[in-house]
Amino acid sequence: MKEAIGTGETVEIAREAACRQLGVESYETEFEILEMPTKKTFGLFGGNPAKVRVYLEDDPAQLAADYLQNVLTHMGLDHIETDIKRDENGAVISLDGGDIGYVIGHRGETLDALQYLAGLVANHAGSAYYRINLDIGNYRSKRKQTLENLGRKMAEKSLRTGRNMSLEPMNPYERRIIHTAVQTVEGAKSWSEGESVARHVVIGPIAGERSSSRRGGFNKRRGGKPNKPPYRQESRKAPNREERRVPVQRAAVGLYGKVEPKK
Repeated sequence: MKEAIGTGETVEIAREAACRQLGVESYETEFEILEMPTKKTFGLFGGNPAKVRVYLEDDPAQLAADYLQNVLTHMGLDHIETDIKRDENGAVISLDGGDIGYVIGHRGETLDALQYLAGLVANHAGSAYYRINLDIGNYRSKRKQTLENLGRKMAEKSLRTGRNMSLEPMNPYERRIIHTAVQTVEGAKSWSEGESVARHVVIGPIAGERSSSRRGGFNKRRGGKPNKPPYRQESRKAPNREERRVPVQRAAVGLYGKVEPKK
């Protein structure tokens, strides 16, 4: 917070004097009257001028934008423009410039990290929480649309297959987008599992997973008949040692039949 104290014959003159010390216009500041002016007695004795304290609170959004400019300059990005859109609880800072796309990072991880640091700067001196959202080339809106489509698609797939579908780990903001999208699909539900960076969304049917028809002893496609065990070819039993020792008796048979010995 910047402040200055000015004096003058009237409150307005004292306020303008304090604003000149800060180098700002009077409408940009807040002021506090410390002393009201008093007139001189008989126009000759006593009397005091007005005393006013003028103060200028730091803009959290501007502090965050200046911080981002400094970080990007050290990254080799000198010509980056920042556009600040303020609302009741915070601001959206949009960055624009050449070769800035790589600042987004893998699935927006670098962009999220810069947003987190900018939020810390904006809330360093303030008592109330001031939300900072960082965007580059409308990446946030495009990412939101992609996640909404993914949530609905996976919800429909879980209903069709009767199975729970696990998504990749996401930050809390992206998980909320998925949960909201799943709520639009009748019969589907979603919840979060995992800890820390591994926390992810799971989507499944409200009635729970369906059991597989092939796990039991009956197969519906065969009219309720029991599933046959897999066919196993019986191996031919090898003869034991005793059987191999018994010679095979063969009849003496000639070329033209059995030959009888002469008597």
